Amino acid sequence: MEEADSGSPFLVPSCDSCEKAAVVEQAYSGRILCGKHLAKSVRKKISKELRQQLQLKRGEHTTILVAVSGGKDSAVLLDSLVDLLGKRPDVTIVAGTVDEGIEGYRPPSIDCATSLSERLGIRHEIVTYPELSFIEMDEVVQRLPMAISKDNNAPRMACSYCGVFRRQGINHLAERVGADVIALGHNLDDMAQTVLMNVSNGDIERTLRLAPHTNTPVDGLAPRIVPLRWVPEQEIHLYALHRSLPIHHEECPNARGALRWRHREIVAGMEADVPGTRHGLVRMADQIKSLRDQVVELGGGDTRPDPPHPCPRCGGMTSGTQCKACDMRDLLGVDD
Repeated sequence: MEEADSGSPFLVPSCDSCEKAAVVEQAYSGRILCGKHLAKSVRKKISKELRQQLQLKRGEHTTILVAVSGGKDSAVLLDSLVDLLGKRPDVTIVAGTVDEGIEGYRPPSIDCATSLSERLGIRHEIVTYPELSFIEMDEVVQRLPMAISKDNNAPRMACSYCGVFRRQGINHLAERVGADVIALGHNLDDMAQTVLMNVSNGDIERTLRLAPHTNTPVDGLAPRIVPLRWVPEQEIHLYALHRSLPIHHEECPNARGALRWRHREIVAGMEADVPGTRHGLVRMADQIKSLRDQVVELGGGDTRPDPPHPCPRCGGMTSGTQCKACDMRDLLGVDD
């Protein structure tokens, strides 16, 4: 913002495409946009990514499961996909929500997801952790001390367990509705945080497995697409408000203290100091994946991990002797 005269402390800048008051200044691009032109910019980014990531084949029907939580990201994702693809006869869009069992947090967010699905005329499927033979997250939090006493290397944060269980839930919903593709609402900040976490851990394999999976589908799993991956979190929020989407604003009560939360703060600080840092992190991951593809094309062998196989205990896909979800159930003392 610019400082005005002493009688008016601040002057709201005008949109660089019209004379209306701006709602956002994009430091990474130099653009200053009002609500209308921000929405146009967001929609353009999503549409471009969707064309690149979603490979619709002529004469074939495609079912897309949109993972919705009730938050801003998944609300914008569902609203955008219905807007861009909803009228196509060869595409079916289904919303899917995983209920992790977090009292006071998940019920109101499910209400938002249900409300948006009804507004858009979209089928909404819900699966709970008990349906998947997992205990609810409120109980996971209570059992964490026991898990750590059993194995000192056990994850200490609830998010570690929830992320594994939630992925199983999304896979379950995809199988339930016969989805060909799973759409996730990861925004630019989410993607940059994940890349930085992988770099910090020296984890090339996880970087290679990052969505979108358009060119690297995994046998037995519906490929993931991430159409919001170039849209910053702040712009997603403003877009949701501009579209008057029903969204749940609260953060998960278990999120603070998690490793991702610390990387979130690091990425935000880096972006404030050097605008464009988030884009650079995501581009780096794309370049790593591109180098892998070039090695394969030049006859260097397929460097991707071996395809997963069904877990002998639960049937979920895994690359190990049993899936991570079953490992964590063992730590928490949960019987099959």
